[in-house]
Amino acid sequence: MTEKLPVHTEEFIFDRLGLDDAARWLFDKCASHAVWLFDAPMGAGKTTLIRAIIRRLDAGAFLGSPTFSIVHEYEGREGEKIFHFDLYRLKRFEELADIGFDMYLDRGDLIFVEWPEKALPFLDDYCRIRLEIIDPQTRRLILEKPVS
Repeated sequence: MTEKLPVHTEEFIFDRLGLDDAARWLFDKCASHAVWLFDAPMGAGKTTLIRAIIRRLDAGAFLGSPTFSIVHEYEGREGEKIFHFDLYRLKRFEELADIGFDMYLDRGDLIFVEWPEKALPFLDDYCRIRLEIIDPQTRRLILEKPVS
């Protein structure tokens, strides 16, 4: 197992009107990372935030959360692949291997992961986005990424 790098943390607070600003901020901060992990309680807005990022990437119609299909695939404006995983329904770490999660990682495409806890053993380098509810309309993004 690789040694964990120190982590750099930043915060961004936004409301519904600032959703596109939050997506732009995340894209600017995480563009060099292929894997983005979205960590938040149910109903905090993970899927809504990912929708805004996919819209920013001109990746076509948003398909919603892949809760039942596990993964949705999108194509960005320049033909790049984007994969959106929702691991909520997975019960065991081994199920990730069963769906070929490591093969998605090996491709180098952009990967968004909701409920990422089970994926952590597969990952070395990623942007971790924690979404906290401040009030019904306001969210705090806490971005954690390795410092190299």
